Amino acid sequence: MAATSENAEREKVVSKLPPWLRQELKVRAAELRVDIQDAVEAGIARWLDADVSTSQEVATSGAESFSTWLPVGMYDDLKTACADRSVSYVQGLAQAASLWLAEHPSPRAQAHRVPRRKVVGNQKGGVGKTAISAGLGAAYAEAGERVLIVDYDPQGHLSNQLGVKQIVAGEESLAKHMAGEAKGDIGDLIVALTGERFGGRLHVLPACADGFLLDVKLSQVRAREAALERALAPVEDDYDVIIVDCPPSLGLSMDAGLHYGRRRDGEPERSSGVLIPVQAEDSSADAFGMLMDQIADLQDDLQILINHLGIVVNLYDSRRGYIATSSLANWRSLGDPPVVAVVPDLKEQREAVRQHLPLLEYAPHCDQANVLRELARELA
Repeated sequence: MAATSENAEREKVVSKLPPWLRQELKVRAAELRVDIQDAVEAGIARWLDADVSTSQEVATSGAESFSTWLPVGMYDDLKTACADRSVSYVQGLAQAASLWLAEHPSPRAQAHRVPRRKVVGNQKGGVGKTAISAGLGAAYAEAGERVLIVDYDPQGHLSNQLGVKQIVAGEESLAKHMAGEAKGDIGDLIVALTGERFGGRLHVLPACADGFLLDVKLSQVRAREAALERALAPVEDDYDVIIVDCPPSLGLSMDAGLHYGRRRDGEPERSSGVLIPVQAEDSSADAFGMLMDQIADLQDDLQILINHLGIVVNLYDSRRGYIATSSLANWRSLGDPPVVAVVPDLKEQREAVRQHLPLLEYAPHCDQANVLRELARELA
């Protein structure tokens, strides 16, 4: 459907695109400082001229309303070409958008020689590290990034929440790779999530109960702080972002996790680092102080720089009164690290966990999902 604009040079076009493709198009246009209508116009022009045999079908299940402004008559040309090629209008537009994305790669793919590494940690359990790790990873994947979420906690909450089977104790696992006991390829352990919103870009390295013994094993490993980095090195080239969901620990395994998030030579500032979920209550402040001390000690001992990506105040509800509101004010008053997101305590996250689905797949338009998208953009 099309409506002519006032200047008669362009007309408003209303069609459909799958949410993941619309989001990827929006993000890429913003990265390249291109108006989205110009990106769609260029994509359609290229698709009209492209060899039919080279057009690849795009998954359009769940397509939602999408509108933009195109030169008068271009949408009619697209529909005619769709009829000639025996594809739906939605499929034709999706192929055109995908073609533009393929020919206009993200500048971040060139700017980052290594994946950005977001280490999500806090010594206190129950603050929502897993929910933030899963939600942040889903937001990156939805925006077109290749994402690996590492379930580094042997309790396996992230694996369970996302419906990924944990690795059986005694089999090949991340812990065995870190301890130098593995014989196979760590890439064989990685599981791809199937949600269409993520376009096959969201992967999980499942947990294993062997991780409960990791601190003991690392005590016998040389350069143990680099053990996680050595284990993940073979798959780093496959990803734009790697998120590590850490256990509530201050032991050797946490040292290895923090070391993995250090700033590497030539890496942009705050590209990688530690993200700290907390709650608006007093016990989170105590745990935060212990984690900050551990980071400071590790930096001093190894002469490395670990950037603080920020604090996420999770499960926030102002109706809980003075404790919640004053705690949030205290977190914000720190200034460094800054509060980069406040995630509301709403039912959708708990429901998503019950369904073993990423929040952005279960309730893509809820307030929590939108906050996580904003967080991904903030930490890009």
